[in-house]
Amino acid sequence: MSKAIVVDSSNFETEILRSEQPVLVDFWAPWCGPCRSIGPILESLAGDYEGKVKVAKVNVDEVPDLAKLFQIRSIPTLYAVVDGEVVDSMVGFGGKAQLQAAFASLAKFKK
Repeated sequence: MSKAIVVDSSNFETEILRSEQPVLVDFWAPWCGPCRSIGPILESLAGDYEGKVKVAKVNVDEVPDLAKLFQIRSIPTLYAVVDGEVVDSMVGFGGKAQLQAAFASLAKFKK
């Protein structure tokens, strides 16, 4: 079962802006090679950090309004969101170690 939450306009506010947990938001598209590479790693880390960091996936093709709101210019783009505020971002796929560091950093924000 997927540990990542699929986010669209209907659940964006609840799942990301009002989340009690820090959220790593993955802006992606199915045709994007690096996005497909990062997906399984995010799923694995989402399981490892369950209850500490939430992973939300936003398909930019299906939810272009959210991509525009966050000014997404290239994918994958990852935003770290704490208490409804973006605290960090990553553009592109820098490898598993970079993602692990991002999760570890976000986990420190847990309420």
